[in-house]
Amino acid sequence: MSKPAPYRGRFAPSPSGELHFGSLIAAVASYLQARAHKGEWLVRIEDIDEARTVKHSDQHILQALELFGFEWDGDIIYQSQRKSLYQDYLDALIENKQVFACDCTRSQLRQKAERQNPDLVFNPAVYPGICRNKALSLTKPLSLRCLTSTTNICFNDQVQGDYQVNLAQDCGDFIIKRRDGFFAYQLVVVIDDAEQGITDIVRGADLLSSTPQQIYLQQLLSLTPVSYTHLPVAMQKNGSKLSKSHQDLAIRKQIPAEILHSVLIYLQQSPPPELASSRVSEIWQWAFENWNIGKIRPRREIVID
Repeated sequence: MSKPAPYRGRFAPSPSGELHFGSLIAAVASYLQARAHKGEWLVRIEDIDEARTVKHSDQHILQALELFGFEWDGDIIYQSQRKSLYQDYLDALIENKQVFACDCTRSQLRQKAERQNPDLVFNPAVYPGICRNKALSLTKPLSLRCLTSTTNICFNDQVQGDYQVNLAQDCGDFIIKRRDGFFAYQLVVVIDDAEQGITDIVRGADLLSSTPQQIYLQQLLSLTPVSYTHLPVAMQKNGSKLSKSHQDLAIRKQIPAEILHSVLIYLQQSPPPELASSRVSEIWQWAFENWNIGKIRPRREIVID
């Protein structure tokens, strides 16, 4: 019986702005979980969507991580530099007839859904299979979709518990390369995690619904499965997710210890109140000694006052 692979986690921010509180939660939890398992923790810049990339924001994010005392392992990779790798994997899916071209517009999908069942609210996340049998050219500037089946995808999340979806019913054939030529997140994140030997992923619950698609791609590409943990997402009172335009850490970098202490409170680790006035290194030491991911209650969102 082979030994399990050594723990390897990662933090993979998109360089579309400054590091914010919501992203810091994922960074802290993934970092502590990796160190608790005496594993490695990598940083990856997910800049595959170059249209959303803000110049120099990758450096601002890395500087913020250093300010908060993170120490990552290995070199930082950028998705924008790995396009040929992604194409190789896409070609493998094409060769196995797991991909078809799609020329559907959003309005066409809406009309199709309304004709099929006018009483249901249109859900753009569920593709109705319009182009499955059209045999459109894979070389034209069209979306490329991954062909799904009625397979049930099941996994146990360390925080959220058991999760199961039927891909065909709950998602449909999903896009893996966009009409504008950019590779889709679902495909590249699976490839990057496999290529980097990631064993455990800790991230926000806003990505929970994407996980079955990624597990399905892992299966199609014969990649090693990984363990998933999805943390409650930090929300504002008005119901919107904390974003790079809200609670921006760039304007609060003068008090990293207080912010780090707040993150530990958010993650339900119960740090002593006096720790907030300690040095960052002392807060990390306490966190390393007391981290328990089992304290995080299974919910998708938490409202921040």
